[in-house]
Amino acid sequence: MSDFWEWYARSQQEAKQHDVPTSELDWLTIQILEIDKLALRLREINLEAKADRIELLAQLWQQRIYQRIPCQYLVGKVTWRDLELIVTPAVLIPRPETEAIADIVAAYRDIPKYSEGTWVDLGTGSGAIALSLAQTFPKAKIHAVDCSPEALAIAKTNAIHCHLSDRITFHLGKWFEPFYGNEDSRNIIGMVSNPPYIPSLEVDRLQPEVRDREPRLALDGGSDGLEAIRHLVASAPNYLASGGYWLVELMAGQAKAVRSLLIANGHYTQIQTHLDYAGIERFVSAQINDSIRLRR
Repeated sequence: MSDFWEWYARSQQEAKQHDVPTSELDWLTIQILEIDKLALRLREINLEAKADRIELLAQLWQQRIYQRIPCQYLVGKVTWRDLELIVTPAVLIPRPETEAIADIVAAYRDIPKYSEGTWVDLGTGSGAIALSLAQTFPKAKIHAVDCSPEALAIAKTNAIHCHLSDRITFHLGKWFEPFYGNEDSRNIIGMVSNPPYIPSLEVDRLQPEVRDREPRLALDGGSDGLEAIRHLVASAPNYLASGGYWLVELMAGQAKAVRSLLIANGHYTQIQTHLDYAGIERFVSAQINDSIRLRR
């Protein structure tokens, strides 16, 4: 039994040597050995009963350290807010900072136009945002869109596991394309998106577990990181109803540029910047100006 704790101590040193947070070792250990944090802290683990799991843990930890595979992909799941989501290399791993999106939109929960209207999650990936929208607005109609069939399959599976599959309609396509000309065109009351926003050259400088393991399609925002956001600014007025809500996640330092894009477009009002839990300007929201509408 002492062999395990010797391995654990060595693995903590490995983590430090390879610039991996030791908290990842703890998380992986808890997940694979199926224990809780307190049991790990107090070292109250029935190691003999978990011999096979310990061997698996050691193998996975080597993959984390030397192959730079994220722990979430090794385990195949991540907890995001109160949702347990399946994740594979087909989808971006949902980040804690994105969780604030649910709190931002919750401000509209008691307004019938929003709480009972149609919302879209564009670039849904694992489906995290769409699922949180379904939880926040139980009477709303939720649509989730992604251009990756593999990602959409993961999102659908997560909806089933979270018992929300009857609340969300999934679409294969890019941004607003699935709504062109259908009954929901110009009737969408809310659009939420976590688009790719990292400049192309910066993607190549990311940590290898992000750069080499997560889908580049979900990371690369073009030369200045704003390619997808520009498209969403320009196209949303064609689909959002009067007063429709527009909300995107972005990279630290991009809020000023995104606000300028919305102002220059001329169809938005109530433009606001929102902070994530770390106090970083992470989101920008706006509403369609009731007095100005685009015509297709």
